[in-house]
Amino acid sequence: MRTQGTEEARTQGTEDAREVVDEAGGSGSSVEVSARTEVRATQRDGRQDRRERRPDGARRRAVDPVKGLMHQHRELCERAIDPLEIAAGLEAHGVTDRTAARFRHRDVFSLAEEMYARVPRAGEPAEPPETRGTPEPRAAWVATALLPGAVCGLAVAGMHALGGNLRLVAGIFGAIAVTAALCVALRHGPLHTPGRTGTATRAWTGWLILYAVCGDGLLAAALAGGPDGPWPLATAPALGLALAVAPAAWCAYLFATKARSRLAVSRGLAELRAAVRPLLLGVFAMFLTVLAILLGLSGAVLGEDAAYAGAGALGALLLLGRLLAAHGAGHVQAAVLGAAAGAEMLALASAFAGRLPGFSVLAVPVEAAVDAGGPGLVPAAACGAAALVLLVHAVRRLACASAHATPEDAS
Repeated sequence: MRTQGTEEARTQGTEDAREVVDEAGGSGSSVEVSARTEVRATQRDGRQDRRERRPDGARRRAVDPVKGLMHQHRELCERAIDPLEIAAGLEAHGVTDRTAARFRHRDVFSLAEEMYARVPRAGEPAEPPETRGTPEPRAAWVATALLPGAVCGLAVAGMHALGGNLRLVAGIFGAIAVTAALCVALRHGPLHTPGRTGTATRAWTGWLILYAVCGDGLLAAALAGGPDGPWPLATAPALGLALAVAPAAWCAYLFATKARSRLAVSRGLAELRAAVRPLLLGVFAMFLTVLAILLGLSGAVLGEDAAYAGAGALGALLLLGRLLAAHGAGHVQAAVLGAAAGAEMLALASAFAGRLPGFSVLAVPVEAAVDAGGPGLVPAAACGAAALVLLVHAVRRLACASAHATPEDAS
Protein backbone atom coordinates (compact mmCIF):
# COMPACT_ATOMS: atom_id res chain seq x y z
CA MET A 1 0.00 0.00 0.00
CA ARG A 2 2.81 2.40 0.90
CA THR A 3 4.56 1.70 -2.42
CA GLN A 4 1.38 2.41 -4.34
CA GLY A 5 0.93 5.69 -2.49
CA THR A 6 4.46 6.78 -3.22
CA GLU A 7 4.09 6.06 -6.93
CA GLU A 8 0.81 8.02 -7.02
CA ALA A 9 2.46 10.96 -5.27
CA ARG A 10 5.34 10.93 -7.69
CA THR A 11 2.99 10.78 -10.71
CA GLN A 12 0.81 13.54 -9.30
CA GLY A 13 3.85 15.75 -8.70
CA THR A 14 5.07 15.23 -12.24
CA GLU A 15 1.64 16.08 -13.73
CA ASP A 16 1.37 19.23 -11.57
CA ALA A 17 4.79 20.34 -12.71
CA ARG A 18 3.84 19.84 -16.36
CA GLU A 19 0.66 21.87 -15.89
CA VAL A 20 2.71 24.71 -14.48
CA VAL A 21 5.02 24.57 -17.47
CA ASP A 22 2.06 24.55 -19.90
CA GLU A 23 0.45 27.55 -18.22
CA ALA A 24 3.68 29.44 -18.50
CA GLY A 25 3.70 28.69 -22.21
CA GLY A 26 7.18 27.33 -22.06
CA SER A 27 8.57 30.87 -21.99
CA GLY A 28 9.66 31.16 -18.38
CA SER A 29 12.90 29.40 -17.64
CA SER A 30 12.44 30.00 -13.92
CA VAL A 31 9.18 28.09 -14.05
CA GLU A 32 10.92 25.13 -15.72
CA VAL A 33 13.63 25.10 -13.08
CA SER A 34 11.02 25.20 -10.34
CA ALA A 35 9.07 22.34 -11.89
CA ARG A 36 12.14 20.19 -12.33
CA THR A 37 13.16 20.88 -8.75
CA GLU A 38 9.75 19.76 -7.56
CA VAL A 39 10.01 16.53 -9.61
CA ARG A 40 13.43 15.75 -8.14
CA ALA A 41 12.17 16.42 -4.65
CA THR A 42 9.31 14.01 -5.21
CA GLN A 43 11.72 11.33 -6.45
CA ARG A 44 13.96 11.87 -3.43
CA ASP A 45 10.96 11.39 -1.17
CA GLY A 46 10.24 8.07 -2.86
CA ARG A 47 13.80 6.87 -2.41
CA GLN A 48 13.72 7.92 1.24
CA ASP A 49 10.50 5.91 1.71
CA ARG A 50 12.18 2.82 0.26
CA ARG A 51 15.15 3.25 2.58
CA GLU A 52 12.85 3.57 5.56
CA ARG A 53 11.07 0.36 4.54
CA ARG A 54 14.39 -1.60 4.45
CA PRO A 55 14.67 -3.83 7.54
CA ASP A 56 17.01 -2.56 10.22
CA GLY A 57 18.87 -5.90 10.23
CA ALA A 58 19.60 -5.65 6.50
CA ARG A 59 20.98 -2.11 6.94
CA ARG A 60 23.18 -3.26 9.82
CA ARG A 61 24.49 -6.21 7.85
CA ALA A 62 25.36 -4.00 4.93
CA VAL A 63 27.16 -1.47 7.14
CA ASP A 64 28.71 -3.86 9.73
CA PRO A 65 29.29 -7.38 8.40
CA VAL A 66 31.46 -8.32 11.39
CA LYS A 67 28.77 -7.73 14.00
CA GLY A 68 26.87 -10.92 13.21
CA LEU A 69 30.06 -12.96 13.40
CA MET A 70 30.88 -11.35 16.75
CA HIS A 71 27.47 -12.30 18.08
CA GLN A 72 27.91 -15.88 16.84
CA HIS A 73 31.28 -16.24 18.58
CA ARG A 74 30.68 -13.87 21.48
CA GLU A 75 31.74 -16.35 24.16
CA LEU A 76 35.01 -17.00 22.35
CA CYS A 77 35.71 -13.28 22.04
CA GLU A 78 34.89 -12.51 25.68
CA ARG A 79 37.15 -15.16 27.18
CA ALA A 80 40.03 -14.67 24.74
CA ILE A 81 43.16 -13.17 26.26
CA ASP A 82 44.56 -12.02 22.92
CA PRO A 83 43.51 -11.97 19.24
CA LEU A 84 45.46 -15.15 18.58
CA GLU A 85 42.95 -17.22 20.55
CA ILE A 86 40.10 -15.73 18.52
CA ALA A 87 41.94 -16.51 15.28
CA ALA A 88 42.52 -20.07 16.44
CA GLY A 89 38.88 -20.48 17.43
CA LEU A 90 37.63 -19.08 14.13
CA GLU A 91 39.90 -21.44 12.21
CA ALA A 92 38.64 -24.37 14.28
CA HIS A 93 35.10 -23.41 13.20
CA GLY A 94 36.07 -23.41 9.52
CA VAL A 95 36.75 -19.70 8.97
CA THR A 96 39.52 -19.29 6.38
CA ASP A 97 41.25 -16.31 4.78
CA ARG A 98 38.75 -16.52 1.93
CA THR A 99 35.90 -16.31 4.44
CA ALA A 100 37.56 -13.33 6.12
CA ALA A 101 37.62 -11.52 2.78
CA ARG A 102 33.82 -11.51 2.81
CA PHE A 103 34.05 -9.54 6.06
CA ARG A 104 36.36 -6.98 4.42
CA HIS A 105 39.56 -8.35 5.98
CA ARG A 106 42.66 -9.69 4.27
CA ASP A 107 42.98 -12.75 6.56
CA VAL A 108 41.66 -14.43 9.69
CA PHE A 109 44.19 -12.69 11.94
CA SER A 110 43.06 -9.24 10.85
CA LEU A 111 39.43 -10.24 11.41
CA ALA A 112 40.28 -11.59 14.86
CA GLU A 113 42.02 -8.36 15.82
CA GLU A 114 38.89 -6.33 15.05
CA MET A 115 36.66 -8.75 16.95
CA TYR A 116 39.01 -8.70 19.93
CA ALA A 117 39.09 -4.89 19.97
CA ARG A 118 35.32 -4.48 19.74
CA VAL A 119 34.12 -7.03 22.30
CA PRO A 120 34.18 -5.64 25.87
CA ARG A 121 35.93 -7.73 28.53
CA ALA A 122 36.60 -7.45 32.23
CA GLY A 123 40.37 -6.94 32.10
CA GLU A 124 43.48 -7.11 30.00
CA PRO A 125 46.09 -9.87 30.04
CA ALA A 126 48.65 -9.63 32.75
CA GLU A 127 51.52 -10.13 30.28
CA PRO A 128 52.07 -9.38 26.59
CA PRO A 129 50.64 -11.90 24.12
CA GLU A 130 54.10 -12.60 22.73
CA THR A 131 55.32 -14.04 26.05
CA ARG A 132 52.20 -15.92 27.00
CA GLY A 133 52.33 -19.64 26.31
CA THR A 134 56.13 -19.79 26.19
CA PRO A 135 57.15 -20.62 29.77
CA GLU A 136 60.75 -21.31 30.62
CA PRO A 137 61.76 -24.89 31.38
CA ARG A 138 60.86 -25.89 34.94
CA ALA A 139 63.06 -28.09 37.09
CA ALA A 140 60.01 -30.13 38.09
CA TRP A 141 59.13 -31.50 34.65
CA VAL A 142 62.78 -31.84 33.68
CA ALA A 143 63.33 -34.08 36.71
CA THR A 144 60.22 -36.16 36.04
CA ALA A 145 61.25 -36.58 32.39
CA LEU A 146 64.57 -38.06 33.54
CA LEU A 147 62.86 -40.38 36.00
CA PRO A 148 61.83 -43.23 33.60
CA GLY A 149 65.36 -43.57 32.25
CA ALA A 150 66.88 -43.67 35.72
CA VAL A 151 64.40 -46.25 37.02
CA CYS A 152 64.76 -48.42 33.92
CA GLY A 153 68.54 -48.29 34.20
CA LEU A 154 68.38 -49.57 37.78
CA ALA A 155 65.92 -52.32 36.81
CA VAL A 156 68.05 -53.51 33.90
CA ALA A 157 71.17 -53.47 36.06
CA GLY A 158 69.37 -55.59 38.66
CA MET A 159 68.21 -58.09 36.05
CA HIS A 160 71.72 -58.51 34.65
CA ALA A 161 73.21 -58.87 38.13
CA LEU A 162 70.75 -61.53 39.27
CA GLY A 163 69.91 -64.93 37.89
CA GLY A 164 67.20 -67.55 38.00
CA ASN A 165 63.92 -66.64 39.67
CA LEU A 166 65.40 -63.49 41.17
CA ARG A 167 65.98 -62.17 37.66
CA LEU A 168 62.31 -62.70 36.85
CA VAL A 169 61.23 -60.97 40.07
CA ALA A 170 63.55 -58.05 39.36
CA GLY A 171 62.12 -57.77 35.86
CA ILE A 172 58.51 -57.72 37.08
CA PHE A 173 59.10 -55.12 39.78
CA GLY A 174 61.26 -53.12 37.41
CA ALA A 175 58.49 -53.04 34.80
CA ILE A 176 56.01 -51.82 37.42
CA ALA A 177 58.41 -49.13 38.62
CA VAL A 178 59.16 -47.92 35.08
CA THR A 179 55.44 -47.76 34.29
CA ALA A 180 54.82 -45.65 37.40
CA ALA A 181 57.72 -43.35 36.55
CA LEU A 182 56.45 -42.96 33.00
CA CYS A 183 52.97 -42.02 34.25
CA VAL A 184 54.49 -39.36 36.51
CA ALA A 185 56.57 -37.97 33.65
CA LEU A 186 53.57 -37.71 31.32
CA ARG A 187 51.46 -35.85 33.88
CA HIS A 188 53.79 -32.86 33.91
CA GLY A 189 55.55 -30.75 31.36
CA PRO A 190 55.16 -30.44 27.59
CA LEU A 191 53.99 -34.05 27.16
CA HIS A 192 51.01 -33.48 29.44
CA THR A 193 47.64 -33.81 27.67
CA PRO A 194 44.62 -31.54 28.36
CA GLY A 195 42.29 -34.48 29.01
CA ARG A 196 42.56 -37.95 30.42
CA THR A 197 44.31 -40.52 28.25
CA GLY A 198 41.85 -43.14 27.03
CA THR A 199 41.98 -46.71 28.25
CA ALA A 200 42.46 -48.02 24.72
CA THR A 201 45.43 -45.73 24.12
CA ARG A 202 47.12 -46.87 27.32
CA ALA A 203 46.43 -50.53 26.56
CA TRP A 204 47.84 -50.37 23.03
CA THR A 205 50.87 -48.41 24.22
CA GLY A 206 51.55 -50.99 26.91
CA TRP A 207 51.34 -53.83 24.39
CA LEU A 208 53.72 -52.13 21.96
CA ILE A 209 56.31 -51.56 24.69
CA LEU A 210 55.88 -55.13 25.95
CA TYR A 211 56.41 -56.49 22.44
CA ALA A 212 59.57 -54.40 22.08
CA VAL A 213 60.95 -56.18 25.16
CA CYS A 214 59.91 -59.79 24.57
CA GLY A 215 58.05 -59.99 21.24
CA ASP A 216 60.97 -60.70 18.93
CA GLY A 217 62.24 -63.55 21.10
CA LEU A 218 58.78 -65.07 21.41
CA LEU A 219 58.16 -64.87 17.66
CA ALA A 220 61.49 -66.51 16.85
CA ALA A 221 60.82 -69.27 19.38
CA ALA A 222 57.33 -69.88 17.98
CA LEU A 223 58.63 -70.26 14.44
CA ALA A 224 61.31 -72.65 15.68
CA GLY A 225 58.77 -74.93 17.34
CA GLY A 226 59.00 -73.54 20.87
CA PRO A 227 59.15 -71.94 23.21
CA ASP A 228 60.54 -74.78 25.27
CA GLY A 229 61.75 -72.46 28.01
CA PRO A 230 62.31 -68.78 28.79
CA TRP A 231 63.02 -66.79 25.65
CA PRO A 232 65.52 -63.91 25.59
CA LEU A 233 64.36 -60.43 26.60
CA ALA A 234 65.50 -57.34 24.71
CA THR A 235 66.44 -54.93 27.50
CA ALA A 236 68.52 -52.59 25.34
CA PRO A 237 65.51 -51.23 23.36
CA ALA A 238 63.57 -50.79 26.60
CA LEU A 239 66.41 -48.83 28.19
CA GLY A 240 66.90 -46.68 25.09
CA LEU A 241 63.20 -45.82 24.91
CA ALA A 242 63.06 -44.99 28.63
CA LEU A 243 66.08 -42.72 28.34
CA ALA A 244 64.44 -41.02 25.32
CA VAL A 245 61.55 -39.69 27.43
CA ALA A 246 63.64 -36.67 28.47
CA PRO A 247 64.63 -35.73 24.88
CA ALA A 248 61.02 -36.25 23.82
CA ALA A 249 59.82 -33.82 26.49
CA TRP A 250 62.42 -31.27 25.46
CA CYS A 251 61.51 -31.61 21.78
CA ALA A 252 57.83 -31.15 22.64
CA TYR A 253 58.69 -28.04 24.66
CA LEU A 254 60.82 -26.66 21.84
CA PHE A 255 58.07 -27.25 19.29
CA ALA A 256 55.40 -25.65 21.50
CA THR A 257 57.39 -22.50 22.23
CA LYS A 258 58.64 -21.99 18.68
CA ALA A 259 55.23 -22.65 17.16
CA ARG A 260 53.66 -20.16 19.57
CA SER A 261 56.18 -17.50 18.59
CA ARG A 262 55.49 -18.19 14.90
CA LEU A 263 51.79 -17.79 15.60
CA ALA A 264 52.39 -14.42 17.25
CA VAL A 265 54.09 -12.92 14.18
CA SER A 266 52.17 -14.66 11.38
CA ARG A 267 49.75 -12.57 9.35
CA GLY A 268 47.85 -15.41 7.71
CA LEU A 269 47.08 -19.09 7.94
CA ALA A 270 49.23 -19.94 4.95
CA GLU A 271 52.18 -18.11 6.47
CA LEU A 272 51.68 -19.94 9.76
CA ARG A 273 51.55 -23.35 8.09
CA ALA A 274 54.67 -22.57 6.07
CA ALA A 275 56.53 -21.75 9.29
CA VAL A 276 55.26 -24.54 11.57
CA ARG A 277 55.59 -27.53 9.24
CA PRO A 278 59.39 -27.29 8.80
CA LEU A 279 59.65 -26.73 12.54
CA LEU A 280 57.73 -29.93 13.27
CA LEU A 281 59.81 -31.97 10.83
CA GLY A 282 63.03 -30.55 12.25
CA VAL A 283 62.07 -31.35 15.83
CA PHE A 284 60.98 -34.85 14.78
CA ALA A 285 64.28 -35.49 12.99
CA MET A 286 66.20 -34.23 16.01
CA PHE A 287 64.36 -36.65 18.29
CA LEU A 288 65.03 -39.59 15.97
CA THR A 289 68.72 -38.73 15.95
CA VAL A 290 68.92 -38.61 19.74
CA LEU A 291 66.89 -41.83 20.01
CA ALA A 292 69.25 -43.64 17.65
CA ILE A 293 72.23 -42.52 19.74
CA LEU A 294 70.58 -43.71 22.97
CA LEU A 295 69.67 -47.07 21.44
CA GLY A 296 73.22 -47.53 20.22
CA LEU A 297 74.68 -46.69 23.64
CA SER A 298 72.23 -49.02 25.39
CA GLY A 299 73.06 -51.88 23.05
CA ALA A 300 76.80 -51.32 23.45
CA VAL A 301 76.65 -51.21 27.26
CA LEU A 302 74.38 -54.25 27.60
CA GLY A 303 75.94 -56.23 24.77
CA GLU A 304 72.61 -56.66 22.95
CA ASP A 305 71.10 -55.81 19.60
CA ALA A 306 70.04 -52.15 19.60
CA ALA A 307 66.98 -52.90 17.42
CA TYR A 308 67.26 -49.57 15.65
CA ALA A 309 64.41 -50.23 13.22
CA GLY A 310 61.79 -51.61 15.60
CA ALA A 311 62.56 -49.47 18.66
CA GLY A 312 63.16 -46.38 16.53
CA ALA A 313 59.81 -46.76 14.77
CA LEU A 314 58.09 -47.31 18.12
CA GLY A 315 59.71 -44.21 19.61
CA ALA A 316 58.65 -42.12 16.62
CA LEU A 317 55.10 -43.46 16.86
CA LEU A 318 54.80 -42.70 20.58
CA LEU A 319 56.25 -39.19 20.24
CA LEU A 320 53.90 -38.21 17.40
CA GLY A 321 50.90 -39.60 19.22
CA ARG A 322 51.79 -37.70 22.37
CA LEU A 323 52.42 -34.47 20.49
CA LEU A 324 49.00 -34.68 18.85
CA ALA A 325 47.31 -35.43 22.17
CA ALA A 326 49.16 -32.60 23.95
CA HIS A 327 47.88 -30.14 21.35
CA GLY A 328 44.28 -31.36 21.49
CA ALA A 329 44.37 -33.54 18.38
CA GLY A 330 44.79 -37.02 19.80
CA HIS A 331 41.49 -38.50 18.63
CA VAL A 332 43.21 -40.67 15.99
CA GLN A 333 46.00 -41.81 18.28
CA ALA A 334 44.17 -44.81 19.74
CA ALA A 335 43.12 -46.11 16.32
CA VAL A 336 46.64 -45.91 14.87
CA LEU A 337 48.25 -47.46 17.95
CA GLY A 338 45.62 -50.20 17.88
CA ALA A 339 46.38 -50.95 14.23
CA ALA A 340 50.10 -51.33 14.97
CA ALA A 341 49.43 -53.53 18.00
CA GLY A 342 46.97 -55.60 15.98
CA ALA A 343 49.58 -56.24 13.30
CA GLU A 344 52.01 -57.54 15.92
CA MET A 345 49.32 -59.71 17.51
CA LEU A 346 48.42 -61.11 14.11
CA ALA A 347 52.04 -62.04 13.43
CA LEU A 348 52.32 -63.92 16.73
CA ALA A 349 48.95 -65.62 16.28
CA SER A 350 49.87 -66.70 12.74
CA ALA A 351 53.14 -68.19 13.94
CA PHE A 352 51.42 -70.30 16.59
CA ALA A 353 48.41 -71.18 14.41
CA GLY A 354 50.74 -72.45 11.67
CA ARG A 355 51.84 -75.26 13.97
CA LEU A 356 48.35 -76.78 13.97
CA PRO A 357 47.73 -79.67 11.55
CA GLY A 358 46.49 -78.38 8.21
CA PHE A 359 47.09 -74.70 9.06
CA SER A 360 50.77 -74.39 8.22
CA VAL A 361 49.91 -71.99 5.41
CA LEU A 362 48.97 -69.35 8.00
CA ALA A 363 52.57 -69.01 9.13
CA VAL A 364 54.02 -68.66 5.62
CA PRO A 365 53.87 -64.81 5.44
CA VAL A 366 55.44 -64.42 8.88
CA GLU A 367 58.15 -66.98 8.11
CA ALA A 368 58.97 -65.19 4.87
CA ALA A 369 59.22 -61.84 6.66
CA VAL A 370 61.44 -63.24 9.41
CA ASP A 371 63.67 -65.01 6.88
CA ALA A 372 64.07 -61.74 4.96
CA GLY A 373 64.70 -59.32 7.83
CA GLY A 374 64.66 -61.18 11.10
CA PRO A 375 62.03 -61.02 13.88
CA GLY A 376 62.59 -57.28 14.23
CA LEU A 377 61.02 -56.69 10.82
CA VAL A 378 57.52 -57.21 12.24
CA PRO A 379 57.55 -54.35 14.80
CA ALA A 380 59.56 -52.18 12.43
CA ALA A 381 56.94 -52.54 9.69
CA ALA A 382 53.93 -52.23 12.01
CA CYS A 383 55.17 -49.25 14.02
CA GLY A 384 56.85 -47.63 11.01
CA ALA A 385 53.66 -47.62 8.95
CA ALA A 386 51.65 -46.32 11.90
CA ALA A 387 54.23 -43.59 12.58
CA LEU A 388 54.07 -42.51 8.93
CA VAL A 389 50.29 -42.16 9.18
CA LEU A 390 50.58 -40.06 12.34
CA LEU A 391 53.33 -37.94 10.79
CA VAL A 392 51.14 -37.04 7.82
CA HIS A 393 48.27 -36.21 10.17
CA ALA A 394 50.54 -34.20 12.47
CA VAL A 395 51.99 -32.14 9.62
CA ARG A 396 48.45 -31.10 8.68
CA ARG A 397 46.90 -30.78 12.14
CA LEU A 398 49.72 -29.24 14.17
CA ALA A 399 50.20 -26.50 11.56
CA CYS A 400 46.77 -25.08 12.44
CA ALA A 401 46.42 -22.07 14.71
CA SER A 402 43.83 -23.90 16.80
CA ALA A 403 46.48 -26.45 17.86
CA HIS A 404 48.36 -23.66 19.66
CA ALA A 405 45.42 -21.68 21.02
CA THR A 406 46.19 -22.35 24.67
CA PRO A 407 49.54 -22.19 26.39
CA GLU A 408 51.28 -25.38 27.16
CA ASP A 409 51.24 -26.53 30.74
CA ALA A 410 54.85 -26.83 31.60
CA SER A 411 54.54 -26.38 35.31
